[in-house]
Amino acid sequence: MRNSRHTPAPTDSSNTADLPTATVRTRVTVPLRFGDGYTVTADLVTFHSLADGQEHVAVILGPSNPDQTPLVRLHSECLTGDVFGSARCDCGPQLREAVERIATTGGVLLYLRQEGRGIGLYNKLDAYALQDQGLDTYEANAALGLAEDARDYTAAAQMLAALGIGELDLLSNNPDKAGQLGALGVTVRHRVPTGVFTTAHNVHYLRAKVLQTQHTLPLTELTAG
Repeated sequence: MRNSRHTPAPTDSSNTADLPTATVRTRVTVPLRFGDGYTVTADLVTFHSLADGQEHVAVILGPSNPDQTPLVRLHSECLTGDVFGSARCDCGPQLREAVERIATTGGVLLYLRQEGRGIGLYNKLDAYALQDQGLDTYEANAALGLAEDARDYTAAAQMLAALGIGELDLLSNNPDKAGQLGALGVTVRHRVPTGVFTTAHNVHYLRAKVLQTQHTLPLTELTAG
């Protein structure tokens, strides 16, 4: 495993008490509508005092049941995929899937302002240009002198603590998300895989995530078709 990935220092606590405290700033109900016609009503929550100073948002969906472990997704912002429907990644379909699955069971989607695995939009597009020359997504970041994955989930753990969530089921194929949350004192009971959303343009990207960062995606399905 390459050493340019971000790995947080583990905490000494088994809970989130050691984290800087974040508090809820605003909670507002917003009806959501997706391009395929799916609609759902969510509460959007903003926060004070997040560790990285970014404007992350919690999207609270579905029934609230204190006796049931909430389903949670940490979704990193992807302008190209979430807004413009880019076929070079699977972010847009993952976002759409996550909202419906969480709305069905009850839980939270944390929409985190971490474009390009934390390197920013311009750098992500620079990396795309290098991928067009044959590098994979991680090699392209490294060629730009950037971390393969610069994301830190301290703010996510703060948001969960502010919402009173200390244990969850994590909707993710990425073991690093579960690992970081665990190190930050959040109990990840189960890691629930997302669907596999392949296109002719993203299959090499998805294969790289499996081979380089052990995402739980079935390699046999990752063919160009």
